[in-house]
Amino acid sequence: MNEELILNERIEVIATFGSGQNLCVPRRFRRLSGREVDITEIGLCHPVKHGLRTVHVFDVTDGMADYRLELDSERLVWRLVMEGDRVE
Repeated sequence: MNEELILNERIEVIATFGSGQNLCVPRRFRRLSGREVDITEIGLCHPVKHGLRTVHVFDVTDGMADYRLELDSERLVWRLVMEGDRVE
């Protein structure tokens, strides 16, 4: 992510849950503007601590731009925190 736009936008996410290494996999998200983004690839995903809460971070792409999503596992809230490298 070279050109990054820092956001803190609450989003709606469709995700699948399973077992093994990929317990949670975001598949699509909808921004406040109503724009839907289909996730085509997931890069890094890792947990981080925000105080006492664990937040799961996902670096994803739709092939046109890169995004960083965060899932607050206590509040069950998804946020779009960064958008970068948009192809025009």
